[in-house]
Amino acid sequence: MDEVKNIFEEGRVLLINKPLEWTSFDAVRKIRNLIRIKKVGHAGTLDPLATGLLIICTGKFTKKINEYMAQEKEYTGTFTLGATTPTYDLESKPESFKSTDSISNEEIERATKKFIGEVFQIPPAHSAIKVKGKRVYEMARKGIDVKLEPRKIFIKEFSITKIQLPIVAFRVVCGSGTYIRSLANDFGAALGCGAYLSSLCRTRIGDFKLENAKTIEEFETEIKEIRMQMDS
Repeated sequence: MDEVKNIFEEGRVLLINKPLEWTSFDAVRKIRNLIRIKKVGHAGTLDPLATGLLIICTGKFTKKINEYMAQEKEYTGTFTLGATTPTYDLESKPESFKSTDSISNEEIERATKKFIGEVFQIPPAHSAIKVKGKRVYEMARKGIDVKLEPRKIFIKEFSITKIQLPIVAFRVVCGSGTYIRSLANDFGAALGCGAYLSSLCRTRIGDFKLENAKTIEEFETEIKEIRMQMDS
C-alpha cells in the first residue's frame, strides 16, 4: 500500500514555484506522477514564459480550486516599450517598432493611473478562453480571427518599480480574470509606443505567498524522503 498516495488523496494544497517554459499542466502532470494519483489540478494558469506561484490541489481538495482561483493576485515583471507582439509577450516576435526617446518617466508613471480600479480589458487572442467550444489560441494559431468582447476586471494596485528604457519594471495587484499580457499591450497603446510583456512572476494568490512555495525539485526530493522513511 502506498501511504504517500493515501495522504494526497485525502487532500493537500501544494504551493509550487513554476519553472520558466513549463506549462501549468506540465507541473500538474509532474506532481501527479510523483504522488501517483489522478485527482490533481491547479488553481489558475500561468503562461509558459511566466514563473512563480502555482497552487496545486490534490485529492479531495480539488473541490477548493474555484475558491482559490477567485482570490486576489499579485504579480511583478517587466514590460518592454517600443514594440508589440501578436501574443502580447515573447511567445511571438516583436513588431511595429517605435522610438521611446520622447517618453518621460512622468508619462510612464502617469499612464498607470488609467488602469487602476474597475476597467474593461480585452483578453489576448492567444489565450485559453473558449469560444464556441474551442480554445481561442488554437484558432489564432490557424490564422482565424476571433473577436473577443471586453471584460470588466479590477486592478487594485499598479506601480512602476524601475524605469530603464525600453524596459519598465512593475508590480500589479488585481482580481481574477486579469491578463497581465493585455495590460502590457494596453499600457503601450496608452503611451503611444506599444509594449509587450517581457517577464512575469506571480508572487501571491490570496494569503498564499511565493516565498512559501517549493520548486518542483524540492517537492520531488521531499516525496522521495517520505517514501524512504515509510519503507524503512
